[in-house]
Amino acid sequence: MGGHNEGAQFVNWFGPLLDALRKLGGSGSPDEVVDQIAADHAVSDDAQNELTSSGQPRFKNQVAWARFYLTKEGLLGSSRRGIWSLTERGRATTLTYEQAHDIFRRWVAIFQEQRRTKTADTVSMEEQTVEEAETPTGDYRAAILDIMRNLPPAGFERLSQRLLREAGFIHVEVTGQSNDGGIDGHGILQVNPLVSFKVLFQCKRYANSVTPSIVRDFRGAMSGRADKGIIITTGTFTAEARREASRDGAPPIELVDSEKLIDMLENLELGLKPVTTYEVDSDFFTEFSAQ
Repeated sequence: MGGHNEGAQFVNWFGPLLDALRKLGGSGSPDEVVDQIAADHAVSDDAQNELTSSGQPRFKNQVAWARFYLTKEGLLGSSRRGIWSLTERGRATTLTYEQAHDIFRRWVAIFQEQRRTKTADTVSMEEQTVEEAETPTGDYRAAILDIMRNLPPAGFERLSQRLLREAGFIHVEVTGQSNDGGIDGHGILQVNPLVSFKVLFQCKRYANSVTPSIVRDFRGAMSGRADKGIIITTGTFTAEARREASRDGAPPIELVDSEKLIDMLENLELGLKPVTTYEVDSDFFTEFSAQ
């Protein structure tokens, strides 16, 4: 997808994002969409593993910015549950790079106009077009990530314990035995009165990427001891680690990276208080404007 140096690099992914969602049946989780684009366009593991200066996966960040502009354009819907989906217009739209760049330029001009006419109180994250910017979801995510990365290891284990409890696990215990094959705790997920799973979890409180060897070691440690494993990190997982976690023939391991961790905190309203804001819908008033 290289070769286009003008403008922000994420414009490259506008068309591929629409194509990926069509392949996924019209909707998908952010991770599914990112993986589909990577497969469709042979994005190398090194490119997927590259991080921005703030520790975010650069490729995933670029796709998130592409999604932001396509949502503004009305080609993608905005789900409150974190699922990306095509609108009716989006289903029927394919974009060349030039068409994508036109959309990008138009919205940059709209944002500049908003700033000039002071309809926006401040220059929000959404109006940045810089490659190094955080994902376009507001800087509270960067703030809470910074807090979590600075927790003591035992504190992050307790936070993970609370998170699993709030998510429906029972008998969640932190073992605190750092020599126990990387296992930091265990719990039970009660699916219904007759079915339950024992789950082991590992907490990695750092800014680095979790490698496939960590996934393999954890799987080895949980062998014969649990039905499922979860690795929770304030960092990221390399493309190789993600493949290792879902490798055929091996017990699957759930991966919770910093993005998913913050999504869970949002959904459970833990450490994050929702604030309701309103945007003026000027179209609504149009019919009342006539003399």
